[in-house]
Amino acid sequence: MAEAPLLPQKDQGTAAAAGEEKGYWRSETGKLAYLALPMVAVSLSQYAVQVSSNMMVGHLPGVLPLSSAAIATSLASVSGFSLLIGMAGALETLCGQAYGAKQYHTLGLHTYRAIVTLLVVCIPLSLLWVFMGKILVMIGQDPLIAHGAGRYIVWLIPGLFANSLIQPITKFLQSQSLIVPLLLSSVVTLAFHVPLCWVLVFRTGMGYTGAALAISISYWLNVAMLVAYIVMSSSCKETRTPPTIKAFRGVGVFLRLALPSALMVCLEWWSFELLILMSGLLPNPELQTSVLSICLTSITLLFTIPYGLGAGGSTRVANELGAGNPEGARSAVRVVMSIAVTEAVIVSVILLLSRSLLGRAYSSEDQVVSAVAAMVPFVCITVVTDGLQGVLSGIA
Repeated sequence: MAEAPLLPQKDQGTAAAAGEEKGYWRSETGKLAYLALPMVAVSLSQYAVQVSSNMMVGHLPGVLPLSSAAIATSLASVSGFSLLIGMAGALETLCGQAYGAKQYHTLGLHTYRAIVTLLVVCIPLSLLWVFMGKILVMIGQDPLIAHGAGRYIVWLIPGLFANSLIQPITKFLQSQSLIVPLLLSSVVTLAFHVPLCWVLVFRTGMGYTGAALAISISYWLNVAMLVAYIVMSSSCKETRTPPTIKAFRGVGVFLRLALPSALMVCLEWWSFELLILMSGLLPNPELQTSVLSICLTSITLLFTIPYGLGAGGSTRVANELGAGNPEGARSAVRVVMSIAVTEAVIVSVILLLSRSLLGRAYSSEDQVVSAVAAMVPFVCITVVTDGLQGVLSGIA
């Protein structure tokens, strides 16, 4: 008669299943990290172009230049950049699923449709921006701030058209997991932008409008690098298709996803930027607009981290669904949400501990710095909730 074992043995089936699950978790984390971490860097670099410009403007004498640039940046985000980013978000689904299904020629068609549509959208937006200064005065904004914001946003119009190319091209490369060229072009653009902005703001006499011109030039540099990569790289050989009339006939396919995607993004951005516009109606608009601008700019900058995670998760989900593997898509969601929760807690704690330094990065005015420090606890709450929402939006 066989003796009973001294120690109870684990159920081999359960142990094997646990090991398989652990291995798959590591595998999925690696795939997600390969996409998400560079996309975080890409998002940070792209948005840091605007942030660094505001930082330099904030160190000009007085608070009027920063408040004017803040209002203009807010309006540019509300009425232009958020719309382009939201509409281009449809390509995460269209291009991601096409690549997962190995329908490589379709990626180029979707991208051409998006580019043409966004360029057309930019035409009425640019006309709106030309008259933005007068519109601000009509809705009760301080005339000095309104005039300055109107001048600033006009210099951003070339950057608006550049962004209508950057966003679709980014999704085109992202869906193929070609993240390295996105990362390199974004980092090079930022490295070029910082000295250019400094020269235009402090050495040419343009002042705060030089920051807007620097943004536009830097965005077009980014476009040039991305287009050159797609044309010359063998990695895009299968997906690089010449423009045909078929691409322009299928705009309705793109719009069916682009419009809801744009509405989702715009409603979120508008809720933030509306606060800056309302601050222009307060008793001390120059100070309060500057403070709110710093806080909301910081929130948006930190949002690029979960946005990058959401972009990586979105690509993984779309690829798995396109390949007919819904279980793989579910696993990707579980992994990216776990990472998102951890990231939100860590970032909010660091921000709270460094609250006295945040305002100093944007302004030399003591009253601005102290007011920003008092706002940081509320910023931390927003970082956590907005970060989780951003990842879920990308997945959805």
